Amino acid sequence: MFNELFMYTFTVIIAGVLSLFLCFYAQFRLKDAPGVRPYRLVTLFSAFFTFSYAFELASPSLKQIKFWLNIEYLAMPFIPVFILLMCFEYVGQKLKPYLYYALYVIPIITIFMHETNGLHHLYYTSMGLNSDSPFPILKVEHGPWFYVHSIFLFLCLMISIITLLMKLKKAKFRFRMQIILMAAGIVMPIIANYFYLNGLSPYGIDLGPVSMSISFIFHGAALLSYQMFNVTPIARDSVFESMKDGVLVLNQNDVIVDFNHAMLNVLPNLNSQMIGKSKVDGYGQLADMIRQEEELDYELCVDGEKTYYHIGFSTVRNKNNKNIGKIITFVNVTERVLLQEQLKKLACTDGLTDLYSRNFFMQESEKIIESLSMTGGNVSFIMFDIDHFKKVNDSFGHEAGDRVLAHVASLAKKSLRSTDIIGRYGGEEFILLLPDTPILMAYELAQTIRVKIAESMTPFMDKEIHVTSSFGVSSAQIVVGDHSQTLQKLMREADQALYGAKRKGRNYVDLIEQAFEYSS
Repeated sequence: MFNELFMYTFTVIIAGVLSLFLCFYAQFRLKDAPGVRPYRLVTLFSAFFTFSYAFELASPSLKQIKFWLNIEYLAMPFIPVFILLMCFEYVGQKLKPYLYYALYVIPIITIFMHETNGLHHLYYTSMGLNSDSPFPILKVEHGPWFYVHSIFLFLCLMISIITLLMKLKKAKFRFRMQIILMAAGIVMPIIANYFYLNGLSPYGIDLGPVSMSISFIFHGAALLSYQMFNVTPIARDSVFESMKDGVLVLNQNDVIVDFNHAMLNVLPNLNSQMIGKSKVDGYGQLADMIRQEEELDYELCVDGEKTYYHIGFSTVRNKNNKNIGKIITFVNVTERVLLQEQLKKLACTDGLTDLYSRNFFMQESEKIIESLSMTGGNVSFIMFDIDHFKKVNDSFGHEAGDRVLAHVASLAKKSLRSTDIIGRYGGEEFILLLPDTPILMAYELAQTIRVKIAESMTPFMDKEIHVTSSFGVSSAQIVVGDHSQTLQKLMREADQALYGAKRKGRNYVDLIEQAFEYSS
C-alpha cells in the first residue's frame, strides 16, 4: 500500500517540479515572447494545483482531503483558459476584450460553487472515502455544475488543439514539430479526465495532475528544443515563404530566431541549426551594419556578379510596447542602383566621346587641386582642339565630324594614366588635368597624343579622314596650405598656349610654365 501511494505521490510531485521549472525558465529566458505570458500562468497554476493534489494524496482523513481539494480549486479552473490564450497568442490571433474577460466567468463561478458546495451541493452531491482503496482516496458524486465546468474545460482544450492544427498544413517542419508537441501536451489532460470520469483510473485517483507530468514533457521539448515561443509565432509561414525579399528575425539578444528562403541568396551559410543558437557573426561588413542598424545599400558579389540589397530594420514590440527583437529586410535594389549609376554616368559623361562632361571635369579637377594643397606637388593642364574641324563637317557632314571627335577622344584617353582625367570642353575642344606631373612630362604627353592623332585616320564610309590638333600646356607648383583657386589660372594659361600653337602653324604643342607660390 505504501509503495503504491508513494509512487502516485512521487509522480505528481515530479509533474509539479517540472511545471515550476518551465514557469521560471519562461519568466527569465522568454519573458517577452508571444504566448509566453499565459504559458507562465498555466505552468504556475498547474504547479500549484499539482502540489496541492500531492498533499491531498498524502492526507489521512476526509477533512484534510477536503481542505486540500479546496486549495486545488483555487487554481485548476483557470488552467484551460490559460492554455487557450497561449495557443491564440502563439498563432497570432487576438481576442476581442469582451471575449477575453468572458473566458474567466465560468472558472470564477466554478471556484465559488466548489467552495460553497456544502450549502447547495450543486458541484458534488456527496463526498466520502473510497472503501476499495488501500489508502484514503476521495470518492464523490458529481452535481450539475461539475458537468458545466467539465464541458467548459473540454471545449477550451479542443479549441486550443483545433487552433494549432489549423496551422499545421501551411507550417514548415520546425513549426510542425512545435504544433504537434503542443497539441500532444494538451491531449494528455483530456485522456486523463476520460479515464477518471469513467471510473477507469486506479482506485479512482484523479489522473489530471498525473497527466501534467507527461503534458509538460511535451511542452518542455517544444520550448527547449524547438524554441516554442520566439519572436515570431507559427503564423509567419504564410507571409515569410511567399516574400521575394530576404527577411531575418533576431530576438532581443540579437540571436537568429527565423529567416525565410530568400535570405539564402544573401547569406548562403544560414541553416536551421543556427536558429535560436547563433548570432550574425562572421559576415564582416554586413555583421557590423546589422549591429549598428545602418539602413543603406549593401553590395554582394558572388562569382563576379554584383547584387545590391537595401537593408531595413523594424523593431518588434510586444503588447506592452517593449522591444523583443527586430526584423531585418533585404530588398533587392539592383535595378535601381544600376539605373542610378547609368543616370550618374549620363550626368558626368559626354555621350559622344565617353569623356567627362565639362561640369564634372571641373568638379573633379577642383577636388584634385584641393587634395594637392594638403600635400603639395605639381599639377599640369592640357587644352587641345582639332585643327580646321569646321572643314570636316562641311566636307563630310556632321556624322563624319562626330566619328572624328570620338576617334580623337579615344586616342587621347588611351594615352593617360589612371590618375589623369580628361573631358570634353565643348565642340572640338578637349581638356586634361595631370596631377603630380611637371610641365616637361605634360609636354611630352601632349606631343605623344598629337603624333597619334596626326598619324591616324578615321574611316567613314569609303573615305579616310585625317586631322591634326593643336595643344596648349600649363603647369603650377602648389605649396602645402595653398587653397587658392588655381584651376582657372591653369585653364587660362593653357588656353593662351593653345592660341600660341595655332599662331605657330597648328599641329603644334606650346606651353606656358607658371609657378604659383603662396604663404601657408
